[in-house]
Amino acid sequence: MTKKTSPKSPRKQRKRIHKGSIHTHKNMLKCRLDEFLREEYGFRSLLVKKGDLVRVMRGQFREIEGKVTRVDYRAVRVYIDAASTTKADGKEASIPIHPSNLMLVKLELDDERKKRIEEKMIAATEAE
Repeated sequence: MTKKTSPKSPRKQRKRIHKGSIHTHKNMLKCRLDEFLREEYGFRSLLVKKGDLVRVMRGQFREIEGKVTRVDYRAVRVYIDAASTTKADGKEASIPIHPSNLMLVKLELDDERKKRIEEKMIAATEAE
């Protein structure tokens, strides 16, 4: 099975998000792991989940760590409690951040996620 290549053009990237089905967006929501987690688990990236602790690596909120409050599959964006702004009427509004600009620092481990991580670790050792 060959991997489908992604176009480099920003226009085509946006089109892929807009036209694509939601279940295909799951692959776009992967986020790189912190170096300690990378050593512990043996892989580079993992799907972002609500409750994870992430660090913003690029943009307006660089170097801020916060918990993931919401993951938007349709828009391929992640909302963090620490990344918010004040609107003109005084309300707080969360800023959506693309997962490529984030790094996972601490994982929210439930039974299903532990199972997936174990499967991924086994697959990685078999590939070597």
